Amino acid sequence: MPADRRFAVLIDADNVSDKYIKIILDEVSTQGVANYKRIYGNWTSSNMASWKNVLLDYSITPIQQYSYTTGKNATDSAMIIDAMDILYSGKVEGFCLVSSDSDFTRLASRLREGGMTVIGMGEKKTPKPFIAACNLFRYLDVLAAQPEAEPEPAPAPEPAPAAEEKAAPDKGKEKEKAKPAKTKAARKKAAQPEPAEPPAPKEDPELTAMRSAIRAIVAEQSDEDGWLAVSMIGNLLVKRYPDFDVRNFGFSKLTPFVLSLGLFEVRTERGKDNARQAYVRIK
Repeated sequence: MPADRRFAVLIDADNVSDKYIKIILDEVSTQGVANYKRIYGNWTSSNMASWKNVLLDYSITPIQQYSYTTGKNATDSAMIIDAMDILYSGKVEGFCLVSSDSDFTRLASRLREGGMTVIGMGEKKTPKPFIAACNLFRYLDVLAAQPEAEPEPAPAPEPAPAAEEKAAPDKGKEKEKAKPAKTKAARKKAAQPEPAEPPAPKEDPELTAMRSAIRAIVAEQSDEDGWLAVSMIGNLLVKRYPDFDVRNFGFSKLTPFVLSLGLFEVRTERGKDNARQAYVRIK
């Protein structure tokens, strides 16, 4: 079961802000349990001051690494050495590498060669090679920008009938008085040329690529009637694109995102466990 998998969470404090810590641990909890929670940096530096309260609140072990030479990142080396020690200990089934630095690309590849599930986390500026080396990749700045669910507003109370009847005559008089001015304004507006319509906004290249990829998956993997389970689409997308996440496109679930592309028709049916399963077919 994915919830039983043990992960080592290794954070590069030089490349990650403390404001992301809750998002990092929440994302790991959807995949398994964080057995190791370590963060690497030079804790004598004033730049690390904002991390200190966070480490206590989330029980993260800080690993001190001095900067021996200016311009060289000793933190990366310490994090890589620890990762290999944990790998050979046999106490975890996966790693979460938190950094926007491409220096961890080879580490991610080596951990996967050792049979580990590797989750990468960083900002949108993360180089593509590091993203491709991971099983999954999550953009922390995108997740942090997700709007919180707002409560539905309470319905406005209906006005009393007496007040409506009383206001009706006054409203009619005001309408009669305003009629000539409105007509004059309408003539003035009609004389003015209509403003040119703004050009249609360009579509996000990532969305265009994802639309083509999903269409190709449905065409290749569907049954003889053209239907394919939406869950299968999700599994194949993550294998092809480690950074795929419907939240990158403003959705919380995969099915609404797939349907928003306007390419598919959908049907649902209940499985053996009585859970609803959605299937799509190219229109």
